[in-house]
Amino acid sequence: MSSNATNAPCSTFPLQVTTGSEADLYSYLYPHHPPPVAKLLIETAQALVNPRGKGIYATDETIDAIESRLASAEGIVGKLYTAAEKRDRRRRFRQCLYESLPTDYISGVILYHETLLDFQMGPILSNRGIIPGVRADTNAHPLPISPSEPATQGLDDLLPRLRAAARAGARFSKWRAPILCNSSTLPTQAALEAQAESLARFAAISQQAGLVPIVEPDVDFAEDANLQRSVEIHVKIISMIYARCAAYGVLLEGSLIKPSFPQPGLKHASRPNTSVEAIGLATATVLARSVPVAVAGVVFLSGGLSDADCVQYLNAVNTVVNNAPSNSPLCLSRLPNLSFSFGRGLQGGAMQKWVRGDETGAKAAFEERAKACFLAARGEA
Repeated sequence: MSSNATNAPCSTFPLQVTTGSEADLYSYLYPHHPPPVAKLLIETAQALVNPRGKGIYATDETIDAIESRLASAEGIVGKLYTAAEKRDRRRRFRQCLYESLPTDYISGVILYHETLLDFQMGPILSNRGIIPGVRADTNAHPLPISPSEPATQGLDDLLPRLRAAARAGARFSKWRAPILCNSSTLPTQAALEAQAESLARFAAISQQAGLVPIVEPDVDFAEDANLQRSVEIHVKIISMIYARCAAYGVLLEGSLIKPSFPQPGLKHASRPNTSVEAIGLATATVLARSVPVAVAGVVFLSGGLSDADCVQYLNAVNTVVNNAPSNSPLCLSRLPNLSFSFGRGLQGGAMQKWVRGDETGAKAAFEERAKACFLAARGEA
């Protein structure tokens, strides 16, 4: 059994750091952060992935995205709402689930800026012991040298935006960097370098604002890459991200990563026959080869996957870690807790019930999904 099976968070830093010579003893641990700030970052990062199995509910869709999902769940083509009605509907949906999130399974919630700043829903979560976070990236734009590939924006005014989020109750932030991937030409080196750079700069600025950064390299699986190619690209981009994080002085113990699962592309012939166990081993291999030991935790994304697949993949990688022999060359026992940061993978069934006026059913459906994800994050699904 891996050391991941324990529920106690790692704690290798001093609980109290004083000034003067005693503080100087610890200065090498966090050379770019005041000890009280470093301590808070580390405690928050640990709380987001402990006890083992608890994970994050991602509710950071743009306004257009959440409106599209609500309309799709409602299933009424052409039904019109005023702008005010749409805004109120978004607020009521978020409030319904936020007030009833199962705290046994959910540690944190990523909010869109409307939900955090305009609806002011951070206190609803924090009063229940759930940590609020905020989406930090904005829109993507085409990479000039490779216009088919996106480059994420939002760095220019990031520090004041994150400080405003912190005042509204946020304690962590998240930045998504999509990576296109096919069998040969994508991603380009320019795209990898641009996204690794933006993620590392984001992480450093987030910690400057006192917020735990979650870096999200989202490797696309819509094309014809096989599993080996997906593993290669995941290892490459994650390794590049942490190389740049080192350059910017990011405190890894006060950070998390939100990666995609390596998998064959939808257009590759092997996808229907690739086992869940193969995905689990590939994912564990990627993490062992690229994520530094100091990183506090891994919270996978569910984008594009079915509800069943995201739970099966999460369970598979945790099963691999749980059953890894002590002499495994991958040293899987050193990996941090491997959990979830799902949006659609948690709320789809709940949304279907909520749009039909069944709030009790929505809450029950969400708790059922959250429990399934919790068990998968322990390798017990």
